[in-house]
Amino acid sequence: MRHRYFARRALLGGALLVGLAGGFPAAQAAVIGKAQRIRGNVRRRQGVEEERLAAGGAVLDRDYVATSINSFADLALSETRILLGPQTELLIDRFIAGKGGTLELGVGRMVFERPEGAPRIDLAVRTAFGMIGVRGTKFFCGPSRSAAFAVFVEYGAVTVRGGGAVRTVSAGEGVDFERPGAPASVPTRWGQARIREAYASVGSR
Repeated sequence: MRHRYFARRALLGGALLVGLAGGFPAAQAAVIGKAQRIRGNVRRRQGVEEERLAAGGAVLDRDYVATSINSFADLALSETRILLGPQTELLIDRFIAGKGGTLELGVGRMVFERPEGAPRIDLAVRTAFGMIGVRGTKFFCGPSRSAAFAVFVEYGAVTVRGGGAVRTVSAGEGVDFERPGAPASVPTRWGQARIREAYASVGSR
C-alpha cells in the first residue's frame, strides 16, 4: 500500500495549496490528536516507523494513515473530525490546532467536519483531482456513484480548484470530477439518497 501511495504523490502537483506549507521532520512531530474510533485494520506511519492504529492512539503531525478493506477511522484533531473510509490513504502534511494546515488525500474518501460555531481555520486538502480550500465547514470528498471524485458540502462552503476552473461549493451542493485534470462540474444540489450513500461510505450515518 505504501508504494502505491508514494507513486501517486507525483500526481498531486496541481492540488490544493491554501493554508500553511511545509511540515516538521519526523523526529519533531507533535501529537495533534487521537483516534476516536477504529474499525478493521488501520495503520499509521511516521517516517520509517509503522504501527497499527487503535482507538485512543495518538495521531501525530506528518502522520500517514491508511485504511484497509472494510476498515474505517474516526480521527479527532482538536475541534476537527476526520472520517476515513475503506482503502483510503491520508497524509497529514501539517496541522496546527486553531490555525489550519495541509492534508493530502492519496486515494479513497473522507469527511472533514468542524462544529458550525468553531473558529474558522485555513486548511487545504490536496488530491489528484484538484484542491479544496477550507475555512471551517463539513464536507465529503471521494468517489461517488458514477463520478471518479466528488465534493459535497453539508454546511459552510469550500473552494474547489482543478482543471483550470474554480468552483465555490455552498451548503447542500456538490461537484463531480470525471478524471484527474478535468474541471469540476457546475455545483448542483444533492439529493438525500446520494448524501446518505456518501456518508455511509466513510462509516457515518
